[in-house]
Amino acid sequence: MTAVISKLRTGHVGLNVTDLGRSLGFYRDTLGFEVLVEGKEEGRRFALIGQDGELVLALWEQAGGAFAPAVAGLHHLALSAGSVEEVREYEERLRGLGVDFAYDGIVAHGEGAASGGIFFHDPDGIRLEISVPTGVQGAPAPVESAPTCGFF
Repeated sequence: MTAVISKLRTGHVGLNVTDLGRSLGFYRDTLGFEVLVEGKEEGRRFALIGQDGELVLALWEQAGGAFAPAVAGLHHLALSAGSVEEVREYEERLRGLGVDFAYDGIVAHGEGAASGGIFFHDPDGIRLEISVPTGVQGAPAPVESAPTCGFF
């Protein structure tokens, strides 16, 4: 193919979950996603969730166990915020709900980086990130030799 059709971008991300109701509660109540479509048929439960009517995540109740970081597949899911203040608001909300964090507070993506955010886990242990491209100058970088969002 010699013609360029268009630049590709991520459309939505599908996540396998162990308990759809629990995951829906987490993504809706802690991160503010809305349910766009929900399939409730036994053995085929799923939910399409998003913001402002736009699909962001598809949750599929078909995982037999918690997230396994040592196997091929999803590494982490990164979500972008509009400002560092917004990241702090999410951090406060998530901490108030007892969400498990990978690092304490807002961290830089690397030593001296202006980008960074918060890193935490959903109910199945999937690692999530809410970050901004600038505004975290001076924040600690918990890992010196690789991006903060990398190895765990």
